[in-house]
Amino acid sequence: MIRLLVFLAVVFALGLGFAWLADRPGDMLVTFNGYQYQVTLMVAAVAIVAVVAAVMIVWWLIKSLWNSPYTISRYFRVRRRDRGYQALSTGMIAAGAGDGALARKKTKEAVKLISSDQEPLINLLDAQASLLEGDHKGAREKFERMLDDPEMRLLGLRGLYLEAERLGDRNAARHYAGRAAAVAPQLAWAAESTLEELTERGDWDGALKLVEAQKSTRQIERDAANRRRAVLLTAKAQALVDSDPNAARTAALEANKLAPDFAPAAVVAADLVIRQNDVRKGSKILEAAWKAEPHPDIAELYTHARPGDAVLDRLNRARKLQELKKNHAESSMAVARAALDAQDFATARREAEAAIRMDRREGAYLLLADIEEAETGDQGKVRQLLSKAVRAPRDPAWVADGVISERWAPVSPVTGKLDAFTWRAPMERLGQLIDSDTDVAVPAITAAPPAAPAEKAIDIVADAPVEEPVSANGGEKDKAVAETVGEAETIGQGSELPPLPDDPGVAPEEEADKSPRRFRLF
Repeated sequence: MIRLLVFLAVVFALGLGFAWLADRPGDMLVTFNGYQYQVTLMVAAVAIVAVVAAVMIVWWLIKSLWNSPYTISRYFRVRRRDRGYQALSTGMIAAGAGDGALARKKTKEAVKLISSDQEPLINLLDAQASLLEGDHKGAREKFERMLDDPEMRLLGLRGLYLEAERLGDRNAARHYAGRAAAVAPQLAWAAESTLEELTERGDWDGALKLVEAQKSTRQIERDAANRRRAVLLTAKAQALVDSDPNAARTAALEANKLAPDFAPAAVVAADLVIRQNDVRKGSKILEAAWKAEPHPDIAELYTHARPGDAVLDRLNRARKLQELKKNHAESSMAVARAALDAQDFATARREAEAAIRMDRREGAYLLLADIEEAETGDQGKVRQLLSKAVRAPRDPAWVADGVISERWAPVSPVTGKLDAFTWRAPMERLGQLIDSDTDVAVPAITAAPPAAPAEKAIDIVADAPVEEPVSANGGEKDKAVAETVGEAETIGQGSELPPLPDDPGVAPEEEADKSPRRFRLF
């Protein structure tokens, strides 16, 4: 666009110049080699422009002829490169589709047409083709060669990390992930694996630095980064409680500031503050956490914040918690426990029953059983409450990857994932119905042959083999089923009458319609 405007401006300027000369007539006298040439100014101007244009055209022709070998070679080189990129693109698509043969074929074509130094993706396609062919050793060697190229280093580390994961070599996988995270902390796979390694070693400071790097690269949101920092700082505070109480307190208070509703952080921070005789500040921390989400650990620490308090004082503190979070099962449970300690059985019973109405669960029934035993000693009622507790849903606990823990932990003991424990009721699981190692199935029952017309004919219907779980009582149910099947077959065979020689018998469909009673095993 700019060139077109410049061209139009030049043409416009030339037109103005020729018009200006045409309006001002004059002659131009040139003496050369004893001859005089007299022409008008317009002719002279046109001649000058024509000479300049001719010189430019001649120069362009000479330059084109001089550069023609390079131009021709560049044309073929560009054409060869385009064919190579086309082969590379087709190979990458084939590798993504799982076509190892086509990926290998296009890899060879791309290598012939493009230099691997010019296009690093050829190395990736070569490694992917080796993986599709099952040559994992060759693929690892190709990924290792990528480590020497700064542009391909992260790709090589990623490939080696996946291969180590496939082989189950967790240490090698974390080694490659750590190298990648040191260069590029924004890589999620590298950062997460390195974070698991750091937390498993208990290197909380290193984990905090990595989370801060993730936050600076905007790999994770601000709220998620604050949550992770709160979890790591809580774990750090727990680790430093005995060795460095001051550092533990600083870490716990920062964790509580980042996540005020995080019960473990609040409990650790309040406990450390109370140990340093600042009960008022510790109580405020617990009250704020209790308002966000009541937790039994908060209630336990809050009611026993002052060791010298009497049982009535602890009951009053529990009632204060109840005022902060009314109509909540944990509030009623906290008051009921404190009332039981204070021998105020009427209050304890009332609050325990209120907790059951709000959240029917095992702990409330057990607490009510303790109250009944302490107040009346009626073992019948106690056993009745215990039986209800067995059938009631379980109390909330710290659960992570199927592991139930009474105490919070920063990482999962199964997968090593950070912040895996959640406070919830464990999922109920059915026990094994089969005690033996082999499954016991009811044998297939074949249909009885067509029988003669009868008022009380019995059909045994079995469409397909059926597997039934065997109960833990030693297979008595299966024996009963087998006996029933045997009796049914005996009755069916016994009720069958031999057909007459010329009587074709009754069709099975008609016999089924005429049978007033049908016995179906399944």
